[in-house]
Amino acid sequence: MERVLLVALFHELVLKGNNRPFFYRVALRNLQIALSDFGVRVRRIPPQFAEVRTPPELEQAVRERLCSVIGVEYVVPAWRTQHTWEDVLQGVQRVLAEMGPFASFAVRCRRTDKRFLFPAPEMESRLGAAIAEWTGARVNLTQPERTIWVRVLSEGVYIFVERFEGIGGLPVGVSGRVVALLSGGIDSPVAAWRMMLRGCQVEFVHFHSFPLVSRRSQEKARQLVQHLTRYQYHSRLFLVPLAEIQQHVLVLAPPEFRVVLYRRFMYRIAERIARQLRAHALVTGESLAQVSSQTLSNLAVIDAAAEMPVLRPLIGMSKHEIVELARRIGTYEISIQPDEDCCSLFVPRHSATRSDPEQIAALEARLPIEELVQRALQEQECVHERFPVRPNAPEPA
Repeated sequence: MERVLLVALFHELVLKGNNRPFFYRVALRNLQIALSDFGVRVRRIPPQFAEVRTPPELEQAVRERLCSVIGVEYVVPAWRTQHTWEDVLQGVQRVLAEMGPFASFAVRCRRTDKRFLFPAPEMESRLGAAIAEWTGARVNLTQPERTIWVRVLSEGVYIFVERFEGIGGLPVGVSGRVVALLSGGIDSPVAAWRMMLRGCQVEFVHFHSFPLVSRRSQEKARQLVQHLTRYQYHSRLFLVPLAEIQQHVLVLAPPEFRVVLYRRFMYRIAERIARQLRAHALVTGESLAQVSSQTLSNLAVIDAAAEMPVLRPLIGMSKHEIVELARRIGTYEISIQPDEDCCSLFVPRHSATRSDPEQIAALEARLPIEELVQRALQEQECVHERFPVRPNAPEPA
């Protein structure tokens, strides 16, 4: 008999057909990376579980880390026994000894590997009778005070009474690579996280106006990426100067169109970076009509500057919903720190809510677009972030 953490990998994996082995392989890799600083091993338990053995003093910390791994449905501290009935009875007694007194209970059995023991209803009946005899508690299948779970899998019988919910989603890495435009506000980190939840590896591009302003926005962007890397374990942050582009736009464009022109430059530059990284899409934190530059008319004009798809995970969410999700994933307190956003520089109080594509094209015809894009790319900086932090770890290609 051994104390372990049993990790259930999300229901969505059962829908993936012939790709299921690939999804499980990525999920197990992510689990192992997430726990690499604990020095524990992860092994797969078919059909959709993983098992982690950990010293008692590390169990809570390891469990909490596992619950933060994207793709984990739930984690249970369990006693694993052999497949004999005598071993199962001993395992249940061990669990009962840890539980303390209770007046009513239920037993729930699932026999995934049907080569072993009795059918699930018979196991529930036999164990219920034994527990009632041992404890004097009564069986209550509708509103039990405590529930004892028994899961029969190929590697053993797992007995547990607590379940800790995970994040769910698809393992980061199964859906390809995307590049997220990270502003430093509340919305864009949430958008990036939602793409991680759908299995994307996210790389980040932050545009800044240094030296016209301080480096505060760059520092904040790095803090956000450091935090988000807890969900995908390695991230790249590209810090791209926008000040020269802003100065050109300031001279040649009417104030009401500056934000749209800034955004079109950002899309062009981010797309170049994305193609270098073999990413398949851009990601932004725009929510429909939240600000003047995010009307349907303006979004259509801005989108036209890029050829690859632009994904907007927050497009139909309210600001309240976005803030609540930011609090939940831990980015809100970083996002509300004051900084000097590049999009707030040289911007009028009121921007155009409807842009004319022909007018925007005429304005851009007066700008040295390719020259400005190339210079911004030449002056970019790339920062790698990792979690858990492993000194002297090599950077991936």
